[in-house]
Amino acid sequence: MFVRPALGQPSQRSEVGFGLGVFNYTGDIVRTYDITTSKPAATAFYRSNISKVISLRVAITGGQLAASDKHNPLDSAAIKRNASFNIFLLEASSTFEYHFLDWRDDRRRLRFTPYLFAGLGLFGISGNNAKTKTYSNVQMSIPFGAGMKYVLNPKYYIALEFGVRKTFFDYLDNISGGNTTIKNYQYGNPNDYDNYFFTGITLTYTFYDIPCPSSPYR
Repeated sequence: MFVRPALGQPSQRSEVGFGLGVFNYTGDIVRTYDITTSKPAATAFYRSNISKVISLRVAITGGQLAASDKHNPLDSAAIKRNASFNIFLLEASSTFEYHFLDWRDDRRRLRFTPYLFAGLGLFGISGNNAKTKTYSNVQMSIPFGAGMKYVLNPKYYIALEFGVRKTFFDYLDNISGGNTTIKNYQYGNPNDYDNYFFTGITLTYTFYDIPCPSSPYR
């Protein structure tokens, strides 16, 4: 009797994608997350699926980051300070993703999964022409966050993601500690680092690896 060579399930090893979203910032001008300070941002990435639940993503993300004391000032001192900034930020990051559900199994009808991610990033800024202190425009960040993925068809899926970028840098807004004896109010809190956020929707294309037929005579 003829035995048909067995073919394994195609594996989803590699993915590429892009996304559009917004950057936000917290620091000396904006203390808590404020959606009204959102500025346009975009991302492009490559993802390698290590297992059914773990993926490694390498991404480039860039966009504008801005805030002003004129917009919803923190207090009367912020009104007198009247500081603002508008910079371009470009980030390179590498993160691991953990998916909670086995959403890639074609035998199941599940087409979505929540996920978490965390990793390391490096970002550069431009636009602070008059620096208040000597500092490097290239800094390290720790990106982490969560999202939800939904399968459109076997090759495409979309995701909604919110990510925090924890930095060790206090000059995204070009404001930090200052001489408080001089009442020009051009200072902030040197003990709190600035952070930024990316919120966006991404579209991903999946490449399938088709395994070779196995021999029926083994």
